[in-house]
Amino acid sequence: MEWPFLDTDWFNWIIMPLLIAIARVIDVSIGTIRIILVSKGKKTIASVLGFFEVIIWLLAITQVMQHLTNFACYLGYGLGFAIGNYVGISLEEKLALGMQALRFITRETIDFLTMALRDAGYGATVLEAQGAKGTVHIVFTIVPRKSVNEVLRIASTIDPEVFVSIQDIRSVKAGFVPQRSSRLPWRKVQKKK
Repeated sequence: MEWPFLDTDWFNWIIMPLLIAIARVIDVSIGTIRIILVSKGKKTIASVLGFFEVIIWLLAITQVMQHLTNFACYLGYGLGFAIGNYVGISLEEKLALGMQALRFITRETIDFLTMALRDAGYGATVLEAQGAKGTVHIVFTIVPRKSVNEVLRIASTIDPEVFVSIQDIRSVKAGFVPQRSSRLPWRKVQKKK
């Protein structure tokens, strides 16, 4: 069965490059998320995503190779790669996978900051240290990435000048790690009867 539509200039110069671009957006987005999962030690799901990433990539590159004289296919391939990176990173930010370690360095608000973090359901470990201007306190906490903005808001409300560093954590074991992304002290938790 022949499809005359597939041999038209409109299909070759518009539709085919667009399909190649869409395939690249999908496979690069999957690849971006897969790489992040690999860095977090999630090998099973990363392997499954890798399978689909390569299949889609093969479909896209096959079409580029079959249309070597069509410069629009090259543009679709490159555009799909660029957009795929953006989409993949945006998706990963929305998923907010994993845990992050936050370090707050403060001079005077140590009691309020640790109390506020603990009241919100987060663990807080405090160390005393020497900074350039004297004694400082380091408050260390590990939270799900989805909770980072809430924790930063709590800290900046208490000490707008607090120094913060954030680091990705591959895994945690033992200690206190909040299981829920948010447990605010002013929300009443209703128990089932």
